[in-house]
Amino acid sequence: MEIWINPACSKCRSALSVLDAEAAEYTVRRYLDDPPDEAEIREVLTRLGLEPWDIARTGEARAAELGMDAWPRDAQTRDRWICALAEHPILIQRPIITADDGSAVIGRSEEAVRDALSRPSPGDAGA
Repeated sequence: MEIWINPACSKCRSALSVLDAEAAEYTVRRYLDDPPDEAEIREVLTRLGLEPWDIARTGEARAAELGMDAWPRDAQTRDRWICALAEHPILIQRPIITADDGSAVIGRSEEAVRDALSRPSPGDAGA
């Protein structure tokens, strides 16, 4: 399990607290220091079952500078959104937890973090 965090984010700190309280095994990725590339963003979108505009922080100043609120949200502009997220990782919603079963969740609530924890690992028998 990996969690993409911004240490300055209270939701990220809360998610880490839940993971630690459950003694979960996870890797921290400070995605502002180690930004995901376009391929990684595509993969996490597939795992989340979402589109790039669904995980974009359009309230960020950088989003306003880019005029993202006016960008179409369709198949033709999907690549533009992904490129913007890769170039400006501050625009990526956080925290994102990639679960061991191949899925992912946006862990903005304790329930979402616990949902990621409840998913079986590939090696779990009978799960």
